Amino acid sequence: MGELRGSDLTLVRRQLGREPTTPFTVVARCPDGHPLVIRNHPVDAEGHPFPTLFWLTCPVAVKAISRVESQGAIARLNERLEADHAFAAALDDAHRVYAAERARAVPEAAGWGGVGGTRVGLKCLHAHYANHIAGGTDPVGAWVAAEVEPIHDEREGRVAAIDQGTNSIRLLVAEPDGRGGFRELARDMIITRLGEGVDETGRIAPDALRRTVEQLATYCRRARALHAERIRVGATSAVRDASNREDYERAVLEHAGTALEVIGGEHEAALSFLGATARLEVEGAEPPYLVLDIGGGSTELVVGDAEPAHAISTQTGSVRLTERFVTTDPPIAPELEAMAAAVEIVLDAVTARVPADDARTFVAVAGTATTLQAISLGLPFYDPERIHRTWLSLAEAERVLDDLAAMTNAERSALPVMAPGRGDVIVAGALVLVRVMRRFGFERALVSETDILDGLVLEMLDP
Repeated sequence: MGELRGSDLTLVRRQLGREPTTPFTVVARCPDGHPLVIRNHPVDAEGHPFPTLFWLTCPVAVKAISRVESQGAIARLNERLEADHAFAAALDDAHRVYAAERARAVPEAAGWGGVGGTRVGLKCLHAHYANHIAGGTDPVGAWVAAEVEPIHDEREGRVAAIDQGTNSIRLLVAEPDGRGGFRELARDMIITRLGEGVDETGRIAPDALRRTVEQLATYCRRARALHAERIRVGATSAVRDASNREDYERAVLEHAGTALEVIGGEHEAALSFLGATARLEVEGAEPPYLVLDIGGGSTELVVGDAEPAHAISTQTGSVRLTERFVTTDPPIAPELEAMAAAVEIVLDAVTARVPADDARTFVAVAGTATTLQAISLGLPFYDPERIHRTWLSLAEAERVLDDLAAMTNAERSALPVMAPGRGDVIVAGALVLVRVMRRFGFERALVSETDILDGLVLEMLDP
């Protein structure tokens, strides 16, 4: 779905020369970080249909494509549609998929035409190029890309990492910054719940596989549209535990062109530590660090200074706990108590393996911690710039947990910072965070937006 930083509101306003008329997120960025393509909500602020789902905002890119249009490209392409049946069929498919994607947010939007609202043929090369960059299978957008790229200077060595978790699938496309870090070109997250039912059956369900592979394919196309030279797909708990993971392995090989990496628990912890602590310069944050990564199927804890020294991966995650213990909405006291007891048993094992008490700074990563912080801060939308590397007190974490536990799933899902699909498992994740803080005596957590996904990229860029 893209991301939205607070600064993007100002940047897009400048790019457009006016106030945006629809809510949006950023799908792709130019190397200097400004938005390249945004994803619009299908209905504008006045309630009118807004059929252009993906919008090209970078003025340099807009001018480059306008020059191509001024040379008669649209007329020539429409003539090609008449003569080239395969090209026409591919464009029809692009229109159909675009309309279906728009309808995910507003079902009636399926009838508002295809790319940019076009019903037949093509009218706007900018819209097709934006669809191509977003990961659409758009033959016109690909043709435009061949005509105008590169639009900006590009560093060699662009890479893409996809983190396949139990609950979500995430994408990061980046290029090296020449200083040991990287510049983001795209960061995205969709909850597809690949691990739904895996704890009970030991298998990935067909529907979960289908919706996850569809998103995987889109991410791989987006990565290639942004000129990633390599795509790395790392899978964690659900895929580790699934007896039929070969189905997903085949999909990764087909779409990414590389073999799936099934990441072991301790390597997962090390990657989370790498992503969480890279260039960590926050007042009051001193090593050694205890990094907590609460996932859908597993939770990792790792202690270290410049590098991880002790790590453990536990079979405890927000999806797994919810599926095992929660049957009512909202959860009742005995269910919350049963989850807490299960977490405490796991933490007994953690205490025996990881010297958490040696840590001076507690760092919490991943969607549970960042969402709790967004709620605590009272943000009007999920803004990673406001969340990243800020402190969340134990008292606030406990307050937010209590509030969430008293809500129904519908009420939690309606919170403006709650990602679609997270509301039903956030209580279990929050309970893990609170119990870890209590067990090891931390009165506050440094909440980090960077985690295993960033660790995957940093490993790829390490010479």
